[in-house]
Amino acid sequence: MPDRRVAVAVVMALLCAALAACAQDPSAGDLRRIKVWTLENLSDRFTRQQEMMRDFTARTGIQVDLQGIDEGQLPQLVVQSAAAGTLPDAIGGLPLALVRQLDAQEVLDADAAGRVVDRLGEPTFAPSALELTRNGDRQLAVPSDAWAQVLVYRKDLFEQAGLSAPTSYDTLRRAAAELTGDGRFGITLATDPADVFTSQTLEALALGNGCQLVDAEGQVRLDSPECATTFGLYTELARQYSPKGIQTVDTTRESYFAGQSAMVLWSTFLLDELAGLRDDALPTCPECAADPEFLSRNSGVVTSVTGPQGGEAGTFGEITSWIAVAGAKTGPAEQLIEYMMSDAYPDWLGLAPEGKFPVRNGDPDDPQRFTDEWARLPAGVDRRRPLVEVYDATTLEQISGVAGTIERWAITQDQGELLGAVASQLPLSQAVAESAAGGADLGPTAQDAVEQVQEDLS
Repeated sequence: MPDRRVAVAVVMALLCAALAACAQDPSAGDLRRIKVWTLENLSDRFTRQQEMMRDFTARTGIQVDLQGIDEGQLPQLVVQSAAAGTLPDAIGGLPLALVRQLDAQEVLDADAAGRVVDRLGEPTFAPSALELTRNGDRQLAVPSDAWAQVLVYRKDLFEQAGLSAPTSYDTLRRAAAELTGDGRFGITLATDPADVFTSQTLEALALGNGCQLVDAEGQVRLDSPECATTFGLYTELARQYSPKGIQTVDTTRESYFAGQSAMVLWSTFLLDELAGLRDDALPTCPECAADPEFLSRNSGVVTSVTGPQGGEAGTFGEITSWIAVAGAKTGPAEQLIEYMMSDAYPDWLGLAPEGKFPVRNGDPDDPQRFTDEWARLPAGVDRRRPLVEVYDATTLEQISGVAGTIERWAITQDQGELLGAVASQLPLSQAVAESAAGGADLGPTAQDAVEQVQEDLS
Protein backbone atom coordinates (compact mmCIF):
# COMPACT_ATOMS: atom_id res chain seq x y z
CA MET A 1 0.00 0.00 0.00
CA PRO A 2 2.74 2.57 0.83
CA ASP A 3 4.40 1.79 -2.51
CA ARG A 4 1.09 2.32 -4.30
CA ARG A 5 0.57 5.69 -2.57
CA VAL A 6 4.05 6.74 -3.62
CA ALA A 7 3.35 5.68 -7.20
CA VAL A 8 0.11 7.66 -7.29
CA ALA A 9 1.86 10.69 -5.83
CA VAL A 10 4.57 10.47 -8.46
CA VAL A 11 2.00 10.20 -11.26
CA MET A 12 0.06 13.20 -9.89
CA ALA A 13 3.23 15.22 -9.60
CA LEU A 14 4.18 14.42 -13.18
CA LEU A 15 0.67 15.30 -14.38
CA CYS A 16 0.73 18.63 -12.54
CA ALA A 17 4.13 19.38 -14.01
CA ALA A 18 2.87 18.58 -17.49
CA LEU A 19 -0.16 20.80 -17.05
CA ALA A 20 2.01 23.62 -15.74
CA ALA A 21 4.34 23.23 -18.68
CA CYS A 22 1.39 23.40 -21.07
CA ALA A 23 0.09 26.51 -19.33
CA GLN A 24 3.45 28.18 -19.84
CA ASP A 25 4.00 26.87 -23.38
CA PRO A 26 2.64 29.35 -25.96
CA SER A 27 2.32 26.53 -28.47
CA ALA A 28 -0.34 24.88 -26.30
CA GLY A 29 -2.66 27.80 -27.02
CA ASP A 30 -5.16 29.67 -24.89
CA LEU A 31 -8.36 27.64 -24.69
CA ARG A 32 -10.22 30.80 -23.67
CA ARG A 33 -9.49 32.49 -27.02
CA ILE A 34 -10.25 31.18 -30.49
CA LYS A 35 -9.78 32.48 -34.02
CA VAL A 36 -12.73 32.33 -36.42
CA TRP A 37 -12.94 33.08 -40.13
CA THR A 38 -16.23 34.06 -41.75
CA LEU A 39 -17.04 34.30 -45.44
CA GLU A 40 -19.92 36.62 -44.54
CA ASN A 41 -17.54 39.56 -44.81
CA LEU A 42 -19.76 42.40 -46.03
CA SER A 43 -19.37 45.33 -43.67
CA ASP A 44 -22.86 45.38 -42.16
CA ARG A 45 -22.99 41.59 -41.81
CA PHE A 46 -19.53 41.48 -40.25
CA THR A 47 -20.51 44.10 -37.68
CA ARG A 48 -23.57 42.09 -36.68
CA GLN A 49 -21.47 38.93 -36.36
CA GLN A 50 -19.11 40.78 -34.03
CA GLU A 51 -22.12 41.45 -31.80
CA MET A 52 -22.92 37.72 -31.78
CA MET A 53 -19.33 36.93 -30.81
CA ARG A 54 -19.47 39.40 -27.93
CA ASP A 55 -22.62 37.70 -26.67
CA PHE A 56 -20.92 34.30 -26.98
CA THR A 57 -18.00 35.61 -24.91
CA ALA A 58 -20.36 36.94 -22.26
CA ARG A 59 -22.01 33.51 -22.01
CA THR A 60 -18.87 31.34 -22.08
CA GLY A 61 -15.86 33.51 -21.24
CA ILE A 62 -14.27 32.44 -24.56
CA GLN A 63 -12.83 35.36 -26.53
CA VAL A 64 -13.29 35.28 -30.31
CA ASP A 65 -10.95 36.87 -32.84
CA LEU A 66 -13.22 37.21 -35.89
CA GLN A 67 -11.79 37.79 -39.36
CA GLY A 68 -13.72 38.31 -42.61
CA ILE A 69 -12.40 36.35 -45.60
CA ASP A 70 -13.16 36.63 -49.32
CA GLU A 71 -14.44 33.33 -50.70
CA GLY A 72 -12.14 33.47 -53.71
CA GLN A 73 -9.07 33.96 -51.52
CA LEU A 74 -9.87 31.20 -49.04
CA PRO A 75 -8.15 28.23 -50.75
CA GLN A 76 -4.81 30.02 -51.04
CA LEU A 77 -5.14 31.53 -47.58
CA VAL A 78 -5.71 28.05 -46.13
CA VAL A 79 -2.53 26.77 -47.78
CA GLN A 80 -0.50 29.72 -46.49
CA SER A 81 -1.95 29.56 -42.98
CA ALA A 82 -1.45 25.79 -42.74
CA ALA A 83 2.22 26.23 -43.63
CA ALA A 84 2.59 29.00 -41.06
CA GLY A 85 0.60 27.18 -38.35
CA THR A 86 -1.95 30.01 -38.17
CA LEU A 87 -5.17 28.30 -39.28
CA PRO A 88 -8.32 29.37 -37.43
CA ASP A 89 -10.29 27.16 -35.07
CA ALA A 90 -13.56 27.43 -37.01
CA ILE A 91 -14.79 28.77 -40.35
CA GLY A 92 -18.35 29.89 -41.17
CA GLY A 93 -20.23 30.48 -44.42
CA LEU A 94 -18.46 27.76 -46.44
CA PRO A 95 -20.17 26.66 -49.69
CA LEU A 96 -20.37 22.98 -50.58
CA ALA A 97 -17.46 22.94 -53.03
CA LEU A 98 -15.11 24.48 -50.48
CA VAL A 99 -16.18 22.01 -47.80
CA ARG A 100 -15.17 19.16 -50.13
CA GLN A 101 -11.93 20.89 -51.03
CA LEU A 102 -10.97 21.39 -47.39
CA ASP A 103 -11.83 17.78 -46.68
CA ALA A 104 -9.47 16.68 -49.47
CA GLN A 105 -6.79 18.88 -47.89
CA GLU A 106 -7.49 17.29 -44.48
CA VAL A 107 -8.22 20.71 -43.00
CA LEU A 108 -11.62 20.08 -41.44
CA ASP A 109 -12.46 18.02 -38.37
CA ALA A 110 -15.33 15.71 -39.37
CA ASP A 111 -15.55 14.14 -35.91
CA ALA A 112 -16.20 17.55 -34.38
CA ALA A 113 -18.93 18.33 -36.93
CA GLY A 114 -20.56 14.97 -36.22
CA ARG A 115 -20.58 15.61 -32.49
CA VAL A 116 -22.19 19.02 -32.95
CA VAL A 117 -24.94 17.61 -35.19
CA ASP A 118 -25.58 14.80 -32.70
CA ARG A 119 -25.88 17.21 -29.77
CA LEU A 120 -28.15 19.59 -31.66
CA GLY A 121 -30.25 16.66 -32.86
CA GLU A 122 -29.95 15.22 -36.35
CA PRO A 123 -33.77 15.17 -36.83
CA THR A 124 -33.84 18.97 -36.43
CA PHE A 125 -31.90 19.40 -39.69
CA ALA A 126 -33.19 19.15 -43.26
CA PRO A 127 -32.08 15.67 -44.43
CA SER A 128 -30.84 16.96 -47.79
CA ALA A 129 -28.58 19.51 -46.04
CA LEU A 130 -26.95 16.75 -43.99
CA GLU A 131 -26.60 14.49 -47.02
CA LEU A 132 -24.84 17.18 -49.05
CA THR A 133 -22.40 17.87 -46.22
CA ARG A 134 -21.51 14.21 -45.64
CA ASN A 135 -18.97 11.90 -47.21
CA GLY A 136 -20.12 8.37 -46.51
CA ASP A 137 -20.68 8.20 -42.76
CA ARG A 138 -18.49 11.27 -42.07
CA GLN A 139 -20.33 14.50 -41.29
CA LEU A 140 -17.86 16.94 -42.83
CA ALA A 141 -19.54 20.16 -41.70
CA VAL A 142 -22.51 21.57 -39.82
CA PRO A 143 -24.92 22.98 -42.44
CA SER A 144 -26.15 26.42 -41.46
CA ASP A 145 -28.35 27.87 -44.19
CA ALA A 146 -29.35 27.68 -47.84
CA TRP A 147 -30.26 29.72 -50.88
CA ALA A 148 -31.80 28.49 -54.12
CA GLN A 149 -31.79 29.37 -57.81
CA VAL A 150 -35.43 29.99 -58.71
CA LEU A 151 -37.41 30.94 -61.79
CA VAL A 152 -39.17 34.26 -61.20
CA TYR A 153 -41.98 35.10 -63.61
CA ARG A 154 -44.60 37.79 -64.23
CA LYS A 155 -47.86 36.35 -62.96
CA ASP A 156 -49.86 39.21 -64.49
CA LEU A 157 -48.44 38.65 -67.98
CA PHE A 158 -48.99 34.91 -67.72
CA GLU A 159 -52.61 35.41 -66.68
CA GLN A 160 -53.24 37.88 -69.50
CA ALA A 161 -51.86 35.39 -72.03
CA GLY A 162 -53.69 32.43 -70.50
CA LEU A 163 -50.42 30.64 -69.74
CA SER A 164 -49.75 28.08 -67.03
CA ALA A 165 -46.99 28.67 -64.50
CA PRO A 166 -43.58 27.67 -66.01
CA THR A 167 -43.09 24.54 -63.94
CA SER A 168 -42.00 22.28 -66.81
CA TYR A 169 -39.76 22.47 -69.85
CA ASP A 170 -42.83 22.57 -72.10
CA THR A 171 -44.61 25.36 -70.23
CA LEU A 172 -41.37 27.32 -69.93
CA ARG A 173 -40.66 27.06 -73.67
CA ARG A 174 -44.23 27.99 -74.59
CA ALA A 175 -44.29 31.00 -72.28
CA ALA A 176 -40.92 32.25 -73.54
CA ALA A 177 -42.16 32.06 -77.13
CA GLU A 178 -45.54 33.67 -76.56
CA LEU A 179 -44.27 36.50 -74.34
CA THR A 180 -41.44 37.51 -76.69
CA GLY A 181 -42.48 40.52 -78.76
CA ASP A 182 -43.71 44.10 -78.47
CA GLY A 183 -40.39 45.19 -76.96
CA ARG A 184 -40.30 42.40 -74.38
CA PHE A 185 -38.34 39.13 -74.17
CA GLY A 186 -39.80 35.94 -72.82
CA ILE A 187 -36.79 35.38 -70.56
CA THR A 188 -33.37 36.83 -69.86
CA LEU A 189 -30.92 33.95 -69.56
CA ALA A 190 -27.34 34.06 -68.28
CA THR A 191 -24.63 33.69 -70.97
CA ASP A 192 -21.60 35.30 -69.30
CA PRO A 193 -18.51 33.11 -69.95
CA ALA A 194 -16.62 34.67 -67.03
CA ASP A 195 -19.15 34.06 -64.25
CA VAL A 196 -20.15 30.90 -62.37
CA PHE A 197 -23.70 32.33 -62.37
CA THR A 198 -24.07 31.03 -65.94
CA SER A 199 -23.02 27.53 -64.93
CA GLN A 200 -25.37 27.67 -61.93
CA THR A 201 -28.30 28.66 -64.15
CA LEU A 202 -27.55 25.75 -66.49
CA GLU A 203 -27.32 23.34 -63.54
CA ALA A 204 -30.65 24.58 -62.19
CA LEU A 205 -32.41 23.56 -65.40
CA ALA A 206 -30.36 20.38 -65.77
CA LEU A 207 -31.31 18.99 -62.36
CA GLY A 208 -34.97 19.29 -63.32
CA ASN A 209 -34.43 16.81 -66.15
CA GLY A 210 -32.15 14.35 -64.35
CA CYS A 211 -29.06 15.62 -66.19
CA GLN A 212 -26.02 14.92 -64.01
CA LEU A 213 -22.43 16.11 -64.32
CA VAL A 214 -21.02 12.66 -63.48
CA ASP A 215 -22.36 9.16 -62.96
CA ALA A 216 -21.93 6.88 -59.94
CA GLU A 217 -18.48 5.82 -61.20
CA GLY A 218 -17.34 9.44 -61.50
CA GLN A 219 -17.40 9.55 -65.31
CA VAL A 220 -18.52 12.83 -66.92
CA ARG A 221 -22.00 12.26 -68.37
CA LEU A 222 -22.94 15.51 -70.05
CA ASP A 223 -23.49 13.47 -73.24
CA SER A 224 -26.52 11.70 -71.75
CA PRO A 225 -29.99 12.01 -73.36
CA GLU A 226 -31.17 13.95 -70.31
CA CYS A 227 -28.41 16.51 -70.74
CA ALA A 228 -29.00 16.73 -74.50
CA THR A 229 -32.60 17.76 -73.81
CA THR A 230 -31.52 20.37 -71.24
CA PHE A 231 -28.81 21.82 -73.47
CA GLY A 232 -31.23 22.02 -76.40
CA LEU A 233 -33.71 23.99 -74.32
CA TYR A 234 -31.05 26.33 -72.93
CA THR A 235 -29.68 27.07 -76.40
CA GLU A 236 -33.16 27.68 -77.82
CA LEU A 237 -34.11 30.06 -75.02
CA ALA A 238 -30.84 31.98 -75.21
CA ARG A 239 -30.85 32.36 -78.98
CA GLN A 240 -34.52 33.03 -79.66
CA TYR A 241 -36.23 34.46 -76.58
CA SER A 242 -33.52 36.24 -74.57
CA PRO A 243 -31.69 39.52 -75.25
CA LYS A 244 -28.68 39.25 -77.55
CA GLY A 245 -25.14 39.70 -76.33
CA ILE A 246 -23.57 38.56 -73.07
CA GLN A 247 -26.10 38.48 -70.25
CA THR A 248 -24.55 38.76 -66.80
CA VAL A 249 -25.75 38.37 -63.24
CA ASP A 250 -26.55 42.10 -63.28
CA THR A 251 -28.14 42.43 -66.72
CA THR A 252 -30.46 39.48 -66.18
CA ARG A 253 -31.81 41.13 -63.04
CA GLU A 254 -31.96 44.59 -64.63
CA SER A 255 -33.91 43.29 -67.61
CA TYR A 256 -36.57 41.73 -65.39
CA PHE A 257 -36.69 44.74 -63.07
CA ALA A 258 -37.18 47.07 -66.05
CA GLY A 259 -40.14 45.04 -67.28
CA GLN A 260 -38.20 44.05 -70.40
CA SER A 261 -38.43 40.30 -69.77
CA ALA A 262 -41.18 38.07 -68.45
CA MET A 263 -38.93 35.57 -66.66
CA VAL A 264 -35.51 35.33 -65.07
CA LEU A 265 -33.55 32.57 -63.33
CA TRP A 266 -31.88 34.10 -60.28
CA SER A 267 -31.00 33.30 -56.71
CA THR A 268 -33.39 33.97 -53.86
CA PHE A 269 -31.20 36.97 -52.97
CA LEU A 270 -33.38 38.71 -55.56
CA LEU A 271 -36.38 38.77 -53.22
CA ASP A 272 -35.51 41.83 -51.15
CA GLU A 273 -34.43 43.79 -54.22
CA LEU A 274 -37.64 42.83 -56.03
CA ALA A 275 -39.53 44.38 -53.12
CA GLY A 276 -37.69 47.69 -53.48
CA LEU A 277 -35.71 47.34 -50.27
CA ARG A 278 -32.28 48.03 -51.76
CA ASP A 279 -31.50 51.37 -53.41
CA ASP A 280 -28.70 50.18 -55.69
CA ALA A 281 -30.98 47.53 -57.26
CA LEU A 282 -34.44 49.03 -57.49
CA PRO A 283 -37.18 47.82 -59.87
CA THR A 284 -37.49 50.31 -62.76
CA CYS A 285 -40.51 48.98 -64.68
CA PRO A 286 -42.98 51.64 -65.94
CA GLU A 287 -45.46 50.72 -63.20
CA CYS A 288 -42.78 50.72 -60.48
CA ALA A 289 -42.38 54.50 -60.24
CA ALA A 290 -45.85 54.91 -58.77
CA ASP A 291 -45.91 51.49 -57.09
CA PRO A 292 -42.48 50.26 -55.84
CA GLU A 293 -43.98 46.89 -54.89
CA PHE A 294 -45.61 46.29 -58.26
CA LEU A 295 -43.13 43.62 -59.35
CA SER A 296 -43.02 41.78 -56.03
CA ARG A 297 -46.81 41.64 -56.00
CA ASN A 298 -47.02 40.46 -59.61
CA SER A 299 -44.18 37.95 -59.57
CA GLY A 300 -44.42 34.24 -58.98
CA VAL A 301 -41.67 31.79 -58.07
CA VAL A 302 -40.94 28.29 -59.36
CA THR A 303 -38.32 26.38 -57.36
CA SER A 304 -37.70 23.64 -59.93
CA VAL A 305 -38.56 23.26 -63.62
CA THR A 306 -39.23 19.62 -64.50
CA GLY A 307 -38.03 18.17 -67.78
CA PRO A 308 -39.62 15.27 -69.69
CA GLN A 309 -36.95 12.82 -68.46
CA GLY A 310 -36.55 14.25 -64.99
CA GLY A 311 -39.02 12.50 -62.74
CA GLU A 312 -39.17 14.22 -59.35
CA ALA A 313 -37.02 17.32 -59.79
CA GLY A 314 -34.81 18.78 -57.11
CA THR A 315 -33.92 22.41 -56.58
CA PHE A 316 -30.54 23.87 -57.42
CA GLY A 317 -29.08 25.80 -54.53
CA GLU A 318 -26.23 26.23 -52.12
CA ILE A 319 -25.79 24.98 -48.59
CA THR A 320 -23.34 26.97 -46.48
CA SER A 321 -21.76 25.46 -43.40
CA TRP A 322 -19.62 25.79 -40.30
CA ILE A 323 -16.54 23.64 -39.86
CA ALA A 324 -14.16 23.00 -36.98
CA VAL A 325 -10.56 22.97 -38.17
CA ALA A 326 -8.49 19.84 -37.65
CA GLY A 327 -5.87 20.13 -34.91
CA ALA A 328 -7.38 23.34 -33.57
CA LYS A 329 -9.10 24.11 -30.25
CA THR A 330 -11.90 21.69 -30.92
CA GLY A 331 -13.84 22.09 -27.67
CA PRO A 332 -14.28 25.88 -27.83
CA ALA A 333 -14.83 25.69 -31.60
CA GLU A 334 -17.66 23.20 -31.10
CA GLN A 335 -19.17 25.44 -28.42
CA LEU A 336 -19.16 28.37 -30.83
CA ILE A 337 -20.76 26.40 -33.67
CA GLU A 338 -23.48 25.07 -31.35
CA TYR A 339 -24.17 28.62 -30.17
CA MET A 340 -24.39 29.89 -33.76
CA MET A 341 -26.84 27.09 -34.60
CA SER A 342 -29.06 27.60 -31.55
CA ASP A 343 -29.23 30.81 -29.49
CA ALA A 344 -27.66 32.95 -32.24
CA TYR A 345 -29.26 31.12 -35.16
CA PRO A 346 -32.06 33.65 -35.80
CA ASP A 347 -29.47 36.45 -35.78
CA TRP A 348 -27.31 34.50 -38.26
CA LEU A 349 -30.29 33.96 -40.59
CA GLY A 350 -31.18 37.60 -40.13
CA LEU A 351 -27.97 38.68 -41.87
CA ALA A 352 -29.86 38.12 -45.15
CA PRO A 353 -33.17 36.23 -44.71
CA GLU A 354 -33.85 36.32 -48.47
CA GLY A 355 -30.76 34.16 -49.04
CA LYS A 356 -30.42 32.35 -45.74
CA PHE A 357 -33.17 29.81 -45.40
CA PRO A 358 -32.95 27.72 -42.23
CA VAL A 359 -31.64 24.18 -42.72
CA ARG A 360 -32.31 23.56 -39.02
CA ASN A 361 -36.07 23.90 -38.67
CA GLY A 362 -36.20 24.06 -34.89
CA ASP A 363 -35.05 22.34 -31.74
CA PRO A 364 -36.41 19.32 -29.84
CA ASP A 365 -38.71 21.55 -27.77
CA ASP A 366 -40.10 23.47 -30.77
CA PRO A 367 -39.56 21.66 -34.10
CA GLN A 368 -40.59 24.71 -36.19
CA ARG A 369 -38.97 27.41 -34.05
CA PHE A 370 -36.39 28.66 -36.56
CA THR A 371 -38.61 28.30 -39.63
CA ASP A 372 -41.29 30.39 -37.93
CA GLU A 373 -38.78 33.01 -36.77
CA TRP A 374 -37.22 33.21 -40.25
CA ALA A 375 -40.51 34.36 -41.82
CA ARG A 376 -40.62 37.33 -39.44
CA LEU A 377 -37.01 38.45 -39.87
CA PRO A 378 -36.58 41.85 -41.57
CA ALA A 379 -34.97 41.60 -45.01
CA GLY A 380 -33.39 44.33 -47.12
CA VAL A 381 -30.59 46.86 -46.98
CA ASP A 382 -31.78 50.48 -47.18
CA ARG A 383 -35.25 49.56 -45.96
CA ARG A 384 -36.07 46.44 -43.98
CA ARG A 385 -39.32 44.49 -43.90
CA PRO A 386 -40.16 40.89 -43.12
CA LEU A 387 -40.73 38.86 -46.29
CA VAL A 388 -44.07 37.76 -44.86
CA GLU A 389 -45.26 41.36 -45.27
CA VAL A 390 -44.23 41.46 -48.93
CA TYR A 391 -45.01 38.08 -50.47
CA ASP A 392 -48.16 36.00 -50.43
CA ALA A 393 -48.42 32.79 -48.44
CA THR A 394 -48.02 30.54 -51.51
CA THR A 395 -44.75 32.17 -52.56
CA LEU A 396 -43.38 32.09 -49.02
CA GLU A 397 -44.31 28.44 -48.63
CA GLN A 398 -42.49 27.59 -51.85
CA ILE A 399 -39.26 29.39 -51.06
CA SER A 400 -39.13 28.44 -47.38
CA GLY A 401 -39.19 24.77 -48.34
CA VAL A 402 -36.23 24.82 -50.73
CA ALA A 403 -33.71 23.79 -48.06
CA GLY A 404 -35.29 20.35 -48.00
CA THR A 405 -35.14 19.78 -51.76
CA ILE A 406 -31.73 21.15 -52.77
CA GLU A 407 -29.58 18.98 -55.03
CA ARG A 408 -26.17 19.58 -56.55
CA TRP A 409 -24.07 18.08 -59.28
CA ALA A 410 -21.19 15.78 -58.27
CA ILE A 411 -21.60 16.03 -54.49
CA THR A 412 -23.58 12.84 -53.94
CA GLN A 413 -21.32 11.03 -56.41
CA ASP A 414 -18.34 11.97 -54.19
CA GLN A 415 -16.91 14.21 -56.90
CA GLY A 416 -17.04 17.48 -55.01
CA GLU A 417 -13.49 18.34 -56.02
CA LEU A 418 -14.58 18.31 -59.68
CA LEU A 419 -17.50 20.60 -58.89
CA GLY A 420 -15.09 23.04 -57.26
CA ALA A 421 -12.85 23.00 -60.34
CA VAL A 422 -15.84 23.53 -62.65
CA ALA A 423 -16.89 26.52 -60.52
CA SER A 424 -13.42 28.07 -60.63
CA GLN A 425 -12.36 27.26 -64.21
CA LEU A 426 -15.81 27.94 -65.74
CA PRO A 427 -15.79 25.44 -68.63
CA LEU A 428 -19.59 25.27 -68.68
CA SER A 429 -20.06 29.03 -68.59
CA GLN A 430 -17.71 29.31 -71.57
CA ALA A 431 -19.54 26.55 -73.45
CA VAL A 432 -22.90 28.24 -72.85
CA ALA A 433 -21.58 31.60 -74.10
CA GLU A 434 -20.19 30.04 -77.27
CA SER A 435 -23.38 28.16 -78.02
CA ALA A 436 -25.68 31.11 -77.27
CA ALA A 437 -23.71 33.25 -79.69
CA GLY A 438 -24.36 30.73 -82.46
CA GLY A 439 -21.17 28.70 -82.12
CA ALA A 440 -20.60 25.01 -81.43
CA ASP A 441 -23.36 22.83 -79.99
CA LEU A 442 -23.49 23.06 -76.21
CA GLY A 443 -23.57 19.31 -75.45
CA PRO A 444 -20.31 18.10 -77.05
CA THR A 445 -18.51 21.31 -76.07
CA ALA A 446 -19.55 20.95 -72.43
CA GLN A 447 -18.63 17.25 -72.33
CA ASP A 448 -15.15 17.86 -73.75
CA ALA A 449 -14.52 20.87 -71.52
CA VAL A 450 -15.42 19.12 -68.26
CA GLU A 451 -13.52 15.95 -69.23
CA GLN A 452 -10.44 18.13 -69.63
CA VAL A 453 -10.97 19.67 -66.20
CA GLN A 454 -11.32 16.19 -64.71
CA GLU A 455 -8.15 15.03 -66.45
CA ASP A 456 -6.24 18.02 -65.11
CA LEU A 457 -7.33 17.08 -61.57
CA SER A 458 -6.11 13.47 -61.86
